[in-house]
Amino acid sequence: MKFRHLGRSGLKISEIIYGNWLTHGSQVENDAALACVRAALDAGITSFDTADVYANTVAESVLGEALAGERRESLEIFTKVYWPTGPKGPNDVGLSRKHIMESINGSLKRLGTDYVDLYQAHRYDTETPLEETMQAFADVVQQGKALYIGVSEWTADQIRAGHALAQDLGIQLISSQPQYSMLWRVIEGEVVPTCEELGVSQIVWSPIAQGVLTGKYVPGQPLPEGSRATDAKGGANMIARFMNDDVLGRVQQLRPIADDLGLTMAQLAVAWVLHNSNVAGAIIGASRPEQVAENVGASGVNLGSDVLAAIDEALGEVVQRDPALTAKNAPASRPA
Repeated sequence: MKFRHLGRSGLKISEIIYGNWLTHGSQVENDAALACVRAALDAGITSFDTADVYANTVAESVLGEALAGERRESLEIFTKVYWPTGPKGPNDVGLSRKHIMESINGSLKRLGTDYVDLYQAHRYDTETPLEETMQAFADVVQQGKALYIGVSEWTADQIRAGHALAQDLGIQLISSQPQYSMLWRVIEGEVVPTCEELGVSQIVWSPIAQGVLTGKYVPGQPLPEGSRATDAKGGANMIARFMNDDVLGRVQQLRPIADDLGLTMAQLAVAWVLHNSNVAGAIIGASRPEQVAENVGASGVNLGSDVLAAIDEALGEVVQRDPALTAKNAPASRPA
């Protein structure tokens, strides 16, 4: 396992991060979830990403149970706040001081720890002054409940404004967590250059495009049983943007590239996001321990310029690059 600095900080994280979105507490039974976390630890993963909204707080509890007994100082635990949780009342959502302060306490209890290494704003809250949000985050850090602050799916302008306030308040905003993959490159135009300037790293989610880049979805063939595309609990909705014959046919053209490198298609996809120097880590999920072992094989893989060019040629025009999609896909107001 290789390790990288997170932003302009002294914190190092494993470049493969285990995440439990859409798995723990929902798609995957607890025994399987525990086995996947154990596989991650055995593979050298030390960084774990979750959020209070995953399975309406259950995912944090499952991760806390899975990590119980491990040396806390040897782990980097990340969680997030923004989306509705609990009974989903008017203050059970957003980045108000009230919701942040109550949410960090709940997350720490469920995770079974006194602090998280990284506390992230899961989206930008258009209904709370940014000054209020950042002051609350600063207080969380000063109380020792989080070591660093990050954001997820913020635009370049939002990151810049949040970073400036964090500096004024004496805390470190060191990470951005966006969607990023061979198929979804919308951060490259604005978010990445801004973050490089500010000393902020990317922790990317969905590097395999919710499984599309494994090549298991083949045009004209039935969907694999039990796959993300058949998940009625939310997975099918997330993957829908890629489920057309044009995209799936282009993805099949990646197979000979992976074969020539001795990689699986999943490993090629994860290695591709890690070739970006602004990416500190790629978040992988798993429903089976063997998936963890496969994805970890991408750590330390170097892709040459000829390989990168071949990937671009194979995917062609199906790649999404429009920087405006970050703002377009963000909530315009707090979800009910």
